Amino acid sequence: MDTLEKDTLTNLAQASLVEQRRTRRWKIFFRFFYLAIAIAIFFAFTANNNGQNEVPHTAIVDIDGVIASGAPANAYDVIAGLERAFNSKPAKGVIIRINSPGGSPVQAELINQEIKRLRGLSPDLPVYAVVEDLCASGGYYVAVAADQIYVAPSSIVGSIGVRMDGFEFTEALESLGIKRRLLTAGENKAFLDPFSPMRPAQEEHAKAILNNIHQQFIQAVTDGRGERLQENPNIFSGLVWTGEQSIELGLVDGYGSVLSVAREIIGERELVNYSVKESFGERIIRKLGAEIIYKTMDYRLY
Repeated sequence: MDTLEKDTLTNLAQASLVEQRRTRRWKIFFRFFYLAIAIAIFFAFTANNNGQNEVPHTAIVDIDGVIASGAPANAYDVIAGLERAFNSKPAKGVIIRINSPGGSPVQAELINQEIKRLRGLSPDLPVYAVVEDLCASGGYYVAVAADQIYVAPSSIVGSIGVRMDGFEFTEALESLGIKRRLLTAGENKAFLDPFSPMRPAQEEHAKAILNNIHQQFIQAVTDGRGERLQENPNIFSGLVWTGEQSIELGLVDGYGSVLSVAREIIGERELVNYSVKESFGERIIRKLGAEIIYKTMDYRLY
């Protein structure tokens, strides 16, 4: 065997050895990768098992962010947390911790009604809403279902109103020389279409929808706050106030944080959070490629 053949065989052997080592590395990598997925799935199914504390405590349910279907603060998850909190025998009181600009009137109303239903089933279990930075619009819609509402002096509260957002591009299309073709069956099927001009009758209809939802919101506030609400024409105008101003207007009951309400009003310093949250496993799975897409309606309690 000449030198060239020996060199060739040596190179082939070395290449084969390198490839074997590379293959082993990938096998090890994928073993750890699949192990991580298995652990993530395990946590996904075993997480959120809070609320099983047998020690007397104050139950916490969080509403953080926009209240909307598909958002973390959606009615389904918030109600699930509320049910777990109310069903916990060691719980001596429930605190709904709110930091929300509002959102869907439907989602907010569902949570409001559920709080009232659970209060009716457990009349001896007090329910308090504690506002952190913001409790506006749909957030306040939820808060008024509680027995009492507590804020920080600089919290922002209110925005009792409804809005509908949209744009009209008719002039832009005309300036570009673009004509749109739109065929409908039904005189108002293209109602709120941004590429068609809004007729006066349609605008009035849209305002009637907003006014109807606004009246529902006002009714929820007056039912929840009762005689505590002061006479002020601006309360239902959509304005917001600081926590200090809100106390004067009767929108809230006083100053307090989660810790102070638990300690001084409920009388249980131990806190147990019953909120339904995205688990560690769910976060891992989502980062591995799962994508959550949600749409919110164009009319909001903002």
